[in-house]
Amino acid sequence: MRGVVFDGVRADVVGDLEIRDPGPGEVLVDVAAAGLCHSDLSVIDGTIPFPVPVVLGHEGAGIVEAVGAGVTHVKPGDHVALSTLANCGACEDCDRGRPTMCRKAIGRPTRPFSRGGTPLFQFAANSSFAERTVVKAVQAVPIPGDIPLTSAALMGCGVLTGVGAVLNRARVGQGESVVVIGTGGIGLNVLQGARIAGASKIVAVDTNPDKEAVARQFGATEFLTSADAVRDILPTGADHVFECVGHVALIRKAIELLDRHGQAILLGMPAADAEASFVPAQLFLDKSVLGCRYGSSRPQRDIRLYADLYRQGKLLLDELVTETYPVEDFAKAVEDAEQGKVARGVLVF
Repeated sequence: MRGVVFDGVRADVVGDLEIRDPGPGEVLVDVAAAGLCHSDLSVIDGTIPFPVPVVLGHEGAGIVEAVGAGVTHVKPGDHVALSTLANCGACEDCDRGRPTMCRKAIGRPTRPFSRGGTPLFQFAANSSFAERTVVKAVQAVPIPGDIPLTSAALMGCGVLTGVGAVLNRARVGQGESVVVIGTGGIGLNVLQGARIAGASKIVAVDTNPDKEAVARQFGATEFLTSADAVRDILPTGADHVFECVGHVALIRKAIELLDRHGQAILLGMPAADAEASFVPAQLFLDKSVLGCRYGSSRPQRDIRLYADLYRQGKLLLDELVTETYPVEDFAKAVEDAEQGKVARGVLVF
């Protein structure tokens, strides 16, 4: 079968992948669509260290082909969105409703794929850049069959991360002010999360002026090409500032833009050894700097919620899909993503 494999030097589309049958508590999914996220590109450029060879992809949707023993919540033929969170469901953090903190879900990649007899690693417990993948049952979330799978694919990462950061981590309240630095796939979902939460002022910041129209479509009430101009709109600062780029200078700027009792939420992924600096005295008026893993989400709950919001017309999914690419055009999809031409490019099989 076809898939995108990174060998440590380059990522190529191959046609000779093999995958094992699902075991107990697992689901085999025919992948219909997979979003190309910057996390995939970060594996290729080394920002995210990951063992190789690895089948890339972590944001997908498809149709259940087979289930292993003990799986009852989905059956063959069901449409599912795939989360990257292979949490165990039984540890203290899972029991407390914090599956993103499950220690068994982080840093233990499995190898369900093979190629020419050589096992290949699975990226983010998902590997949606393949025609078929095996995931833990908890990762396969059933969705209504009327949601296009090209759109549903984006719920598994970009939507969970961006909207979840607003609703679950920052808990933005009605009438509050929000600044979003960076309007890529994650930033757009933060914007619409702020809109859904009822924020009154939603300021999008991006150096590319061509992104203004789509930023406003997703919820921005103001658009700026420099964070230095935020104080012209919010003189006392913002209640919430989301840094969605991953630049240390912008992390500092996010903290500087906070009002009293404000929160800076860090969503961008800087290099693993990058260090950010700020003036600690800036935090003394009850300000906070928050990390956020995967939107602090509970995927089985949140994906169902977002599917409902989509069907009510409150959550934009179709509008996130700027372009679809046959998997064979992976290189073109990467080029367009790196040049900022797409909100989200989606690979289709």
